[in-house]
Amino acid sequence: MKIAAVQMISTPDVVRNLDAARRLVAQAAADGARLVALPEYFCLLGRHERDKLAHAETAGDGPIQLALAQMARDSRVWLIGGTLPMRIEGNPQRVRNACCVYTPDGAQAARYDKIHLFSFKSGHEAHDESRVLEAGTEPVAFDAAASGGEPPLRVGLSVCYDLRFPELYRALGAAAPCDLLSVPSAFTYPTGEAHWELLLRARAVENQAYVIAPAQGGRHENGRRTWGHSMIVDPWGVVLGCLPEGEGVVSADVDPARIAEVRHKLPALAGRRAGLSSAPPDAG
Repeated sequence: MKIAAVQMISTPDVVRNLDAARRLVAQAAADGARLVALPEYFCLLGRHERDKLAHAETAGDGPIQLALAQMARDSRVWLIGGTLPMRIEGNPQRVRNACCVYTPDGAQAARYDKIHLFSFKSGHEAHDESRVLEAGTEPVAFDAAASGGEPPLRVGLSVCYDLRFPELYRALGAAAPCDLLSVPSAFTYPTGEAHWELLLRARAVENQAYVIAPAQGGRHENGRRTWGHSMIVDPWGVVLGCLPEGEGVVSADVDPARIAEVRHKLPALAGRRAGLSSAPPDAG
């Protein structure tokens, strides 16, 4: 299955962002992609953290969700819809950072709410997502149907700062190993420069899975600069494609034979499950 990661430089204008996303998803599909992933905050990078509250949507309804479903339908792709602010019943001062997935006929296939909330301080740059976001609680994976008689791809969902927590990816593969891990992101420039590629390749290698990482990549109207380097990595940690900065699309093929080859050559997943099948001994 050909997959594509979309890189954007999102603005405070939701309509402009949706237009850009629509164009880039269509571009990826025209190039043969059958699964397309948008970056975190693809629909809104506001001037203030609380701008998310004004654009938050009710689950299953709202212009952003409707636009994502339409993009998936129009382009006939599995669409991992970056993230959007989702309302929390009874709590108007917080939202969830939700990643919604749509089938090629526009139906919602999955929703994951970002579990790990970003916090960072360096000089004049400071971020604390917990001021506006409520953390999700549950890992989510889904099966994306393939073609030609191939088995479906098992896709594990995560978002940006989740990338620093390997236990999440182990949980995603607890029932069955994932074939593809999705990491829509808006990494800051300093953290991305230091750790982005390192962490993506580590998650690919330790889970012996492909990783798709669509990112925000450039100087935004709100003054923020994001790292970009949208990337697709194979199960051996090989970078198959990367867009350093600017708007565009990165694509590559997910090859089930490559996953099987890596897992047969180095059976780390099987070894880990066997080794941790029982509780550790009491140190006392």
